[in-house]
Amino acid sequence: MTFDPKSMSCDHFQSQLAELVGSGADVANHPHIKECEICRQLYEDLQTIADAAKQLLAEEQPEDDLWDRIESAIKKGD
Repeated sequence: MTFDPKSMSCDHFQSQLAELVGSGADVANHPHIKECEICRQLYEDLQTIADAAKQLLAEEQPEDDLWDRIESAIKKGD
C-alpha cells in the first residue's frame, strides 16, 4: 500500500512539519502544502521564525589556536 501525501490530514502534516523543516526537505513543494492554504501559511510563518532565529546567533569562528590553548590548560591542570 502506498501513501498519498495529497490525502494527508492537516494534523498529520503539522505533526511532521518541524521534522521536515529540520531535515532540509523541500517542504515548499510538498503535495500537501500545494493543496492546503492553512498549512502553507503555517509553514511560511515557521520559516520566517527560523530565519529570524538564525540571525540571533553570532557567526564568530573560534581562534585558530583555541584547541591548543584548551589542551595546554588541561595539561597544566594535571
